[in-house]
Amino acid sequence: MPASVPVVFSEWETFLGWLLDRTQKLPRRLRFTFTTRIDNLALDIFELLIEARYTRQRAPMLRRINLNLEKLRLLLRLVHDQGHLDQRAFGHAVQQIDTVGRMIGGWLRYAEKGK
Repeated sequence: MPASVPVVFSEWETFLGWLLDRTQKLPRRLRFTFTTRIDNLALDIFELLIEARYTRQRAPMLRRINLNLEKLRLLLRLVHDQGHLDQRAFGHAVQQIDTVGRMIGGWLRYAEKGK
């Protein structure tokens, strides 16, 4: 991505590719429950990032992204607790979600300061 694109976009895009690859490998019986919801949340976050970049009213969208990150983290924990996501993959996912969450938090503080 060009330098003018916020780092959070490339971070999320990379994580999104990794996550979609992992959810594709989940058992078939989880496809219409966890897999669909996890994939949709991750894609919703990506769409909200794009929308937040091109609007002046960023704060509500950034808060929505934070909420969706927390939902995603909890769904992944459930999948991990059921034994369908190994510890290493779960740790990576949580770390990436935390990193993006921190970036969004900084962006949110900056957006709210500009009011």
